[in-house]
Amino acid sequence: MKVLVLNAGSSSLKAEVVGLADGRVLTRLYERIGEDGGGPADHPAAVEDLLGVLRAEQINVDAVGHRVVHGGEAFTAPVLIDDDVVAGIEAQVPLAPLHNPANLAGIRAAMTALPDVPHVAVFDTAFHATLPPAAYRYAVPQAWYEQHGVRRYGFHGTSHAYVARRAAEMLGRPLAELKLVTAHLGNGASVCAVDGGISVDTSMGLGPLAGLVMGTRSGDVDPTVVFHMVNEGGMTLDEVDHALNRSSGLKGLAGSNDMRDVEEAAAAGDEAATLALDVLVHRLAGYVGAYATTLGRLDALVFTAGIGEHSALVRRRVCERLGVLGVGLHDAANDGGAGERRIDAGSGPAILVVPTDEEHEIARQTLEVLDEA
Repeated sequence: MKVLVLNAGSSSLKAEVVGLADGRVLTRLYERIGEDGGGPADHPAAVEDLLGVLRAEQINVDAVGHRVVHGGEAFTAPVLIDDDVVAGIEAQVPLAPLHNPANLAGIRAAMTALPDVPHVAVFDTAFHATLPPAAYRYAVPQAWYEQHGVRRYGFHGTSHAYVARRAAEMLGRPLAELKLVTAHLGNGASVCAVDGGISVDTSMGLGPLAGLVMGTRSGDVDPTVVFHMVNEGGMTLDEVDHALNRSSGLKGLAGSNDMRDVEEAAAAGDEAATLALDVLVHRLAGYVGAYATTLGRLDALVFTAGIGEHSALVRRRVCERLGVLGVGLHDAANDGGAGERRIDAGSGPAILVVPTDEEHEIARQTLEVLDEA
């Protein structure tokens, strides 16, 4: 069976046809949707062009899997899409005002263009629906949670789920007996404590701003910073929001959100780039250590996504900070090679590099929903 996996952004549509047995069959990326510059006029136009490509390539799809960023507490597992589900996703828009409307645009366009195949919504937040209250509740007034859904939700769920399962396969052990920390390190970054295949803590929160230092996002900051910059810095709330999401992280500290540029500048003696690396490593190692205590032991640390897969420097510096947990790195394995591999020294927790495959995970979950229907 072949699944068309759609990831709709506000001005983009990433489409992949995935067969679980034979991998990617086709990939297309539509950008600048609705903008001047030659992009598709809207999401329906992008989907119509995609269908033309599928017809030309004689590719028939059996289902469509849609990435949806935020499911809130309403959606804790992938679900077959109908009118009620569309309304439910729309009800989560206040929790993800930049993402869910775009996801809905892709869903509506695809369901109109492909009415005779099943459509399934797969939620970034769903993997973290297993968080215990001690992990997901904030110490804020009860009414904030009850009336406005203020709690930790977590993101990158499809990535954490995929690499956790793949780590168990690499180690030749049942996922149900493993205690893992998975680190999804890209322009967006999060870390997850996975106990027996179940998410029990994660670094992102109500939205994707909290936690680790990211490409342009600050990660954790004292909430007082917001009030300080409004009252003393003369900024509006929208300006602070934009700065924390678009001008902070590596970009704010080092001037670039590309880790390759930051590492190159640090190697040349740039103090700002060196500080950016120091802050990123400090924050990440702290989370891994905290999650090891949550889990009770650490069987494996798993690095994934762009930085996690490709930055030997970040992996080495983080592992150096985790010696207290028995973490030991095999330098040659860390520095050489590419792709999926084990890079620990052979004693203590395993250290793995696992390229993530969120499209494969969305396709897998889509087919699971159809099998159960």
